Amino acid sequence: MKKLIIGTLLCLSIHVFAQSGTPPITQVFQKIKSQSKIDPDDRVVYDLMDEFYQKNLQAENGEMTPELMHKIQKTISDSNTKNLHLLYLLLMYQQHISQSISEGKSPNSEFQIETMNLLENETKNLYGKIPALVYIFKAEALDSGHKKEEAKITVANGLKEYPDSVPLKVYTYLNTKDEALKQDLIKNHSQHWMVQQFEIK
Repeated sequence: MKKLIIGTLLCLSIHVFAQSGTPPITQVFQKIKSQSKIDPDDRVVYDLMDEFYQKNLQAENGEMTPELMHKIQKTISDSNTKNLHLLYLLLMYQQHISQSISEGKSPNSEFQIETMNLLENETKNLYGKIPALVYIFKAEALDSGHKKEEAKITVANGLKEYPDSVPLKVYTYLNTKDEALKQDLIKNHSQHWMVQQFEIK
């Protein structure tokens, strides 16, 4: 029953935001958080977010595997999962992007930014660390919201924390046109999907 309530809140928040552009995303999140078991020593959800990053953003082909999808579904359906509110934030973000693309619409940057701000604050407060994917998604959200300078700062901060992150290297190169970074991407990551997407050669 609890999972049904949280799932309904999740779907409702996305639907309301898509319709009005001004959903109480923070209020919806607080309801989800209030039903989550919070434990800073439990890293199951954090590790799952890292795996999502490794397989979808950092990996050369950048594809969601059926195994990872199954793992996410299993984690959500397990009533003993702790810190589930973090995973719901990530899924809210992903669902909004996917839904917007399928409808041929631009994602709502306000929703993206607010969702990533919440996820950034929650992971930092809970674990003392911000996952790499949060830096990436937050930068993309800020960029789509025409907050270019904030996006650049987010990318720069992310690269300091994760110097081996290919997506953050790509965005840093696009922001700075740093020749050394370009050569690194060409030499060491030429097959990465983002390097190819942005035609860095």
